[in-house]
Amino acid sequence: MIQEPVITEDPRGEKIDLTVVGGAGHVGLPLVLCFAQKGLRVMINDLNEGVLDSVRQGKSPFIEYGCEELLRDALSKDRLVFSSRNCEIPPKGPVIVTIGTPVDEFLNPALKVMRACIDSLLPHISDEQLLILRSTVYPGTTEWLSEYLRKRGRTIKVAFCPERVVQGYGIKEIGHIPQIVSGTTAKAEEEAAALFGLIAPEILRIRPIEAEFAKIFTNVYRYIEFATTNQFYMIARSAGADYDAILTAMKQHYPRASKIPSAGFSAGPCLFKDTMQLVAFARNQFALGNAAMQVNEGLVLYLVDDLRRRRDLSQATVGLLGMAFKPDVDDTRASLSYKLKRALLLHAKDVLTTDPLVKTDPELLPVQEVISRSDLLILCTPHKLYSDLDLQGKPILDIWGFFKDGENAL
Repeated sequence: MIQEPVITEDPRGEKIDLTVVGGAGHVGLPLVLCFAQKGLRVMINDLNEGVLDSVRQGKSPFIEYGCEELLRDALSKDRLVFSSRNCEIPPKGPVIVTIGTPVDEFLNPALKVMRACIDSLLPHISDEQLLILRSTVYPGTTEWLSEYLRKRGRTIKVAFCPERVVQGYGIKEIGHIPQIVSGTTAKAEEEAAALFGLIAPEILRIRPIEAEFAKIFTNVYRYIEFATTNQFYMIARSAGADYDAILTAMKQHYPRASKIPSAGFSAGPCLFKDTMQLVAFARNQFALGNAAMQVNEGLVLYLVDDLRRRRDLSQATVGLLGMAFKPDVDDTRASLSYKLKRALLLHAKDVLTTDPLVKTDPELLPVQEVISRSDLLILCTPHKLYSDLDLQGKPILDIWGFFKDGENAL
């Protein structure tokens, strides 16, 4: 049975239902607002004072559709508490950690990041308190954490309840997607299910290792899908064929091919990283993962080499349209647009960049200036805002098949 969480008080005397560590980030903030919408009072614990200030003022620090309306409502109802200090985390009530396991310079999972986060929390959370991991973790991390705590004489309840939403649409999807819940003890699982039962339409209970695989397999499968279509694109283009026309013919009124994605850059903070984590877990015996990485990362270099065969880039200014890692967001983390920029700078006369959504890159120029000054264009990120763009007759390389007329296609 789903039970309401117990309202507790933090050291400052404020009533807190839930704490989200990293609560002002891409994973944390949508979750915070969904719980606040259900009437919980949530502490946003985040080391980044800049993003905390933004959230305090009712402004989302990144693009998350539907965020600011819910944020203003939560602020007006006093359902948010802000803290950048772990010592202010209340010693009772669930604590959700949105720190995952990144990969290091050798493309192996870096558990030291998780360990450092947990070590910083331990002096301030109590035994029998519920600690929930939310972001993608290396398989076995949840059980590792439980044992790590046990060896230190702590009886903290540990659960893993993975985030499964599309970046930018978390608020919309959290309330519509089943929530996977796992715990290292029956009590941890039950309490985590009770908490997420407040916001999720369905709870799916499996063991921690199974929940970790469910999350990572989903991301890796998607990455392999992109690699498949990107490999098809390179084969077709090398043969002088129009891959967009091929894809349309394959998919139209043919259900077994209907879900093949278009070619395009597969990047961002999750898919590549999670594929490498699975490769590491499989002791480098996951050939599909290695191949997918080579295809998706290699697409950029293929495009540069292909353009060099077709044109003299040394006399050309190339304009890149879109620098975010995927359409309609402002996040540039691990964006292949920047890898393309670096590769082109070795061969082109100049490379100009633009993105109407990204606010963190001082080298970005207005889109019409980039178009006017460029000899050729490359669509890196097909933002919806580009649908009516005046390309001024400039030749454009559009691997996404976004500009359907193809009049100036390279």
